[in-house]
Amino acid sequence: LRIMDLDELKRRCLECRDCELCGNRHHVVFGEGNPNAKLMFIGEGPGETEDLTGRPFVGKAGQLFDKMLLAVGLKREEVYIANMVKCRPPKNRDPETQETETCIKYLREQVKLIDPKIIVCLGRISACRLIGADFRVTKHHGQWVDKGKIRFMGTYHPSALLRNPSNKPDAFEDFLKIKDEYGKL
Repeated sequence: LRIMDLDELKRRCLECRDCELCGNRHHVVFGEGNPNAKLMFIGEGPGETEDLTGRPFVGKAGQLFDKMLLAVGLKREEVYIANMVKCRPPKNRDPETQETETCIKYLREQVKLIDPKIIVCLGRISACRLIGADFRVTKHHGQWVDKGKIRFMGTYHPSALLRNPSNKPDAFEDFLKIKDEYGKL
């Protein structure tokens, strides 16, 4: 891909038919936020509400995500939010390897164009793909990994916190670390 700006990249994503996920989508969920963000969050893929609206993290998990941001003094408008895949996997299943491999070109271009200093992987799927294949959220969450000029951290996906609220304190600690690191930029 040779992309000049986010608008062009979004147009390409909207036209994409490179994997089977396009067949059942209502909307491509490209991503949103500050195009000059120094902090980028990357989830796994759109859920039902996201597919219906075309916006990332707007369902119940997204509402929790917004609360977590606010709790540490961050605003959704100052960060950038994207996903590994841009179309909803059926029945909210995890994206398959082939699907993430097909869609990774779009995410790579988003990262190049936004040029964040910090990327936070929300959940196992993005952390395993972007940080390391052996990443385990319960074991490695909150740990910084430097790759090139970007600091990475993996933490719990908000939907996982809805299913297992006992992990919320750990996730909150991670968000405090993110805020602290962001404050150094």
